[in-house]
Amino acid sequence: MILNTLTSPVGKRVLAYSALAVLLVYLFGSRSLSAAYDNGFDMSRASIPVEEIHHGGPPKDGIPAIDNPRFVSPGEAGFLAPEDRVMAMVRKGVAKAYPIKILNYHEIVNDRFAGEAVVVSYCPLCGTGMAFSSEIDGRDASFGVSGLLYNSDVLLYDRETESLWSQITQKAVSGPLVGTELKHLAASHTTWRDWRERHPDTLVLSTQTGYNRDYSRTPYAGYEDSGRIWFPVANRDKRYHPKELVIGLDLDGQVKAYPFAELSQHDTPFADRVADREITIQFDPENRTGRIFDAEGDEIPTVIAFWFAWAAFHPDTAVFEAS
Repeated sequence: MILNTLTSPVGKRVLAYSALAVLLVYLFGSRSLSAAYDNGFDMSRASIPVEEIHHGGPPKDGIPAIDNPRFVSPGEAGFLAPEDRVMAMVRKGVAKAYPIKILNYHEIVNDRFAGEAVVVSYCPLCGTGMAFSSEIDGRDASFGVSGLLYNSDVLLYDRETESLWSQITQKAVSGPLVGTELKHLAASHTTWRDWRERHPDTLVLSTQTGYNRDYSRTPYAGYEDSGRIWFPVANRDKRYHPKELVIGLDLDGQVKAYPFAELSQHDTPFADRVADREITIQFDPENRTGRIFDAEGDEIPTVIAFWFAWAAFHPDTAVFEAS
């Protein structure tokens, strides 16, 4: 009877969440499971179904954002191997790389580029790295990790109003700022080798974060290759493996996904048309990354994401097919 229960779909889910609980306690301490279901956030005016907001395990700030990032030169970044993944961007003439091995443990970096406030966010569950301007209504905001998830994606919160923000939709979904949209900034999700070759003068986020974490190991080992999704999502699309990487584009309200499996079968770069605008797609199979440019040659902000995450937020997405 016990064996039948544990091998049933419900039993497997219980085991999965139990394993996740053990992992959270190991990474963030026993405090990670002591929070209320809503982590203290007011969701009475939520613009998304409250029942689809799920507790990820940690309390508010149980996964600590980096508020005072330190940076080192490429020569001092011996903790990075050439194939290690980084989120990286150029802003105000300054290039910076944020190693995924650090973002896995913090998910948010509040940073500045020549005085401009920027928030760098990463959701390990969705594989999504996105950067935004932190200026909201003329004021610089700072962000933390709420410990809550929507469609398995991190919900950020701003410390000034405690509004919750959906990373992938780029909007506040509860609190005083509900409906407000963040400005999405172009960023690369690529290898350290690729970014360093393109920007040899880049700065690199240091492992001296002020927190005791073993950045040499990932808390999500095997997750990218598994077909399992740890938390519920509103829409499942089985056309691709759940963790297939896609370049997600939202242009003038029209959305389109470019799966790596399709891009790898097509010549690059190539032209496409979305929202009646000419665009150019560049795909780099060696470094498993890609970028999209407009007709003037300016990079359009996109997101590299797991297919399940993009499809959950965009059930009616157009999909590029190589054939």
